[in-house]
Amino acid sequence: MVEFETTISDIVQRTHNVKSFRFRLKDDVDFKPGQFFSVTLKIDGVERTKYFSFSNSPTEKGYVEFTKRITKSDFSGALDSAKTGDRAKLKMPYGSFTFEGEYRKIAFLSGGIGITPIRSICKFVTDKGLPTDIVLLYGNNREEDIIFRQDLDRLSLINKNMRGVYTLTSPDIDRQSWPGRTGFMDDEMIKEEITDYEDRVFYICGPPVMVAGLTDILRNKLSVGEDRIRKENFAGY
Repeated sequence: MVEFETTISDIVQRTHNVKSFRFRLKDDVDFKPGQFFSVTLKIDGVERTKYFSFSNSPTEKGYVEFTKRITKSDFSGALDSAKTGDRAKLKMPYGSFTFEGEYRKIAFLSGGIGITPIRSICKFVTDKGLPTDIVLLYGNNREEDIIFRQDLDRLSLINKNMRGVYTLTSPDIDRQSWPGRTGFMDDEMIKEEITDYEDRVFYICGPPVMVAGLTDILRNKLSVGEDRIRKENFAGY
């Protein structure tokens, strides 16, 4: 575990309401793809701390990054008005929602901002040239809400063992303009898109209600054993 002060080196607008924040590193900081870290900011003279998953991979050197949906909270407000050069305290790493090549086949089930640790893992696997077979099933409300879409599409092109599937859940999606899937993930969608689901280890990340629902589907409808399910809840989603 390391703790240090640093500055914001870059702010990247990912979607209309999601930003990535990058922090400078003087030395290499060891973390595993999928882990998280704490960020402490001074808001109105008081230090406030929140925890965020790394959205960059350990293979991307010189910085660490988290990605957040900007809401109406005080912490979001401070981030939304932040500038490059602003100071922060970081402490890392935490968490066991990780992957470094342990399994031959994995599947990610994710929603919204829950994609952040998964992006870290997919980038790591691709950069390292690991032979892991990956299927990503990623749900969002609308097309413009898909975070890291360009990154994920590019990784799928580079990595012949990775396939991404997007599904949109808004009831008024125009099926003429949207060629992908629609609707919430259920057992039928998983069986259709991940036909060899019985051979895979599942990683689920998103809001607690989604994680609980998908865990129940895997256990009780698809008979996936507990030893093949990894979970990360994004409370406060």
